[in-house]
Amino acid sequence: MMSLNFTPVSPLRILCLGAHSDDIEIGCGGTILRLLAEHPGTEVDWVVFAGEGLRAEEAAKSASRFLAEAGRNEVVINQFKDGFFPYVGADIKQFFEALKKKVSPNLILTHYRQDLHQDHRLISELTWNTFRSHLILEYEIAKYDGDIGAPNFFVHLDGALCRKKVDYILQSFDSQRVKEWFSEDTFYATLRLRGLESNAPDKFAEGFYCRKMIY
Repeated sequence: MMSLNFTPVSPLRILCLGAHSDDIEIGCGGTILRLLAEHPGTEVDWVVFAGEGLRAEEAAKSASRFLAEAGRNEVVINQFKDGFFPYVGADIKQFFEALKKKVSPNLILTHYRQDLHQDHRLISELTWNTFRSHLILEYEIAKYDGDIGAPNFFVHLDGALCRKKVDYILQSFDSQRVKEWFSEDTFYATLRLRGLESNAPDKFAEGFYCRKMIY
């Protein structure tokens, strides 16, 4: 297996993109926590595309928890209509065009291109359409659609990081607790499965889809 080691002269810069308020945390929260712990001074731009009212409050609260160790962070919570992204794609595209003029990240974390949720899929498409010279990893989110596949990039996590990830999610998104899938065992099941597939020494991992990489 190939290992990826960031050794930037300047601080590591990460761009996190999520269609909804809890997507980034569920898909790659453990990886973010690990990168911040291993690379002091890391700068993070965190963008949520659909968040208003209570969901916006939860998104802000969660981001503050996950980014507590960042050297710098900027959290943007947009109010594009949940479930309607393909129908307001031009407006979201304009946001991406403005974003690329502001940030030049070492790593972009975004949705899986074959995600069956239309909002997730559009964010993935516009990520690739906008950022053409960057390392992009696509995270996955388990849901009713049964669309998680076979990732080809894994980030190993220890038990403490997994516990922190799951706790932060459960503590931040009270509005989602009524949903059957929003549970500790769901989050751990995905972490354990990807840990098994990548032979993780501490049993847990997050899986990603990497289309292109240059070493």
